[in-house]
Amino acid sequence: MSLTADEVNKIAHLARLGIDKQDVAAYANDLSGMLDLMTRMSEVNTDDVEPMAHPMDQAQRLRVDKVTELNHREAFQAIAPQVEAGLYLVPKVIE
Repeated sequence: MSLTADEVNKIAHLARLGIDKQDVAAYANDLSGMLDLMTRMSEVNTDDVEPMAHPMDQAQRLRVDKVTELNHREAFQAIAPQVEAGLYLVPKVIE
């Protein structure tokens, strides 16, 4: 697929990009090449290709799910302006 200068200008306008007039032909050529690549890739037979979650067959290292911090809620709420039932009270901001 080959893009025209008008199509490149329209794409640039929609994307709110400023392109110099002398660069429009280069952009048209580059974008046309990308579209041609996408067309060729869509024609490849992938029926026997198994989907991958990740291109490298590696297991992810996960940390142990355990509590590592002490509960400091009382200390933090002791210096708060207003607290009720373990919750911070704040001024209403939405009416």
